[in-house]
Amino acid sequence: MPLYDLIIVGAGPAGMTAAIYAARADLTVLMLDKLAPGGQLINTNEIQNYTGFDNINGAELAMKMFEHTQTYERITFDYRTVVAVRDKGPLLKEVVCEEDGAVFEGKTVLIATGTRHRVLDAPGEDRFSGNGISWCAVCDGEQMRGKDCVVVGGGNSAVEESLFLADIAKSLTIVTMLGLTADPMVCDRLRQKENVKIYVYQDVLGFEGETKLTGVRVRNNENDKDPRFGPADTVDEKLMGEHVIPCDGVFEFIGLIPTTEFCQDLGILDRGYVTVDAHMRTGVPGVFAAGDVIVKFLRQSITACSDGAIAGQEAAHYIQAHEI
Repeated sequence: MPLYDLIIVGAGPAGMTAAIYAARADLTVLMLDKLAPGGQLINTNEIQNYTGFDNINGAELAMKMFEHTQTYERITFDYRTVVAVRDKGPLLKEVVCEEDGAVFEGKTVLIATGTRHRVLDAPGEDRFSGNGISWCAVCDGEQMRGKDCVVVGGGNSAVEESLFLADIAKSLTIVTMLGLTADPMVCDRLRQKENVKIYVYQDVLGFEGETKLTGVRVRNNENDKDPRFGPADTVDEKLMGEHVIPCDGVFEFIGLIPTTEFCQDLGILDRGYVTVDAHMRTGVPGVFAAGDVIVKFLRQSITACSDGAIAGQEAAHYIQAHEI
């Protein structure tokens, strides 16, 4: 079995960029992912804020990135589900895969598995995912300019993204299973927007439409409300019974789940996210992390690429320092 210089777990923007930088530093690279290369890019209909492209389909951008990696003979890609990473020494790491219990060995490892959005698992969600339903206002908000939009969620992310969307959309309706739980001052700013309606204590029953999204079906759950979240229903509007809220697009902000189950034993996680320094180094020598999976402020494709570039370069520096 070959000993790779760098094994990258995850083939999203961070992982693919790291692979390119590592290959250009003469490292042999194995890039593993259980799904098609691209990460969450492949589920994004349009990207309008990636430098160099004023408008590009996410899957198309992902394919361009992958094709770029394949111009380097030193980069190998394989479809694998990683279940564990083991630290065997300064220049020996084991990556264990679900398929046949395969074990790959590398001098260094980069964790670039990103996050996955919490979903509602409501009828119609899969059908309109990436084509009417989005989880990123910065990425897809511009498509809602002058249109009717619904936001699902009432936490800090939901309210902050709603403030951004309210300046773009013709109308914005927030539906949340409980009351608004975000910072009160931010909630008050949102309530002052004339084109915003807030419906608390709503369960999302499903998404309406045939070939395109046309609405969100909700039902009031006021009888089951949690008193811990205060009298929000006396501040925000009541929507009793079951209704369909017409809309052109939906943004879900009900939380993110970092994909780090396979590296929990390494002691590098903070609330599920990987902690790194400015060099993308974790607390385990020779183990790096990059992209949405790390503790960071802004999770975007372009920032993931930046992280990956740093990680690929730093992996090369690490190997050089330990092989002297």
